[in-house]
Amino acid sequence: MPSYEYRCQTCRRRFDLFMSYEDYGKLEVRCPHCEGTDVVRRIGRIRFARSDESRLESMADPASLEGLDEDPRSLGKMMRQMSREVGEEMPPEFDEVVHRLEAGQSPDEIEEEIPDLGGMGDDDSGGPGFGGPGLSGGLDEDF
Repeated sequence: MPSYEYRCQTCRRRFDLFMSYEDYGKLEVRCPHCEGTDVVRRIGRIRFARSDESRLESMADPASLEGLDEDPRSLGKMMRQMSREVGEEMPPEFDEVVHRLEAGQSPDEIEEEIPDLGGMGDDDSGGPGFGGPGLSGGLDEDF
C-alpha cells in the first residue's frame, strides 16, 4: 500500500497516510494531530534511473574538465564522482589518491610520496594500469 505525504494547513504539521490506490481521492483525509480536514498533499522526493551512457555523457562535458590541472581538490572530486558513476571496484590506492587530492595535495607531491602509483591496478594479463604513465602523466592521455 502506498504512503502519501500531507501537510495540515490548520496545525502546520506533516504526516503520512497509507491507503490503497482505489481509496486515494475517495476517502476524506484528516490530520491525525488536530483532526483538521484542510490538508494539502505533498510530493516527496523522487528518483529516476539513468543509463550508464547518460551518466558518463554528463561527465564528459569539456567545461567540467577545465582547470583540473591547477586545482587538486576539483580533480579529486571529479575522480570520486567518476568512480561512483562507473560503479566498479577500485584498488585501495585509488581512495588514498582521491583523499589526498581532496585535501589539496598536488598530483606531483602524491607521486613523490607514493612512487609506485604508475603501476597501480596492473594485473597479470598485461592490461593497462590505473595511472598509466603516473598520476601527473597528463589529463589528456588519461581521459
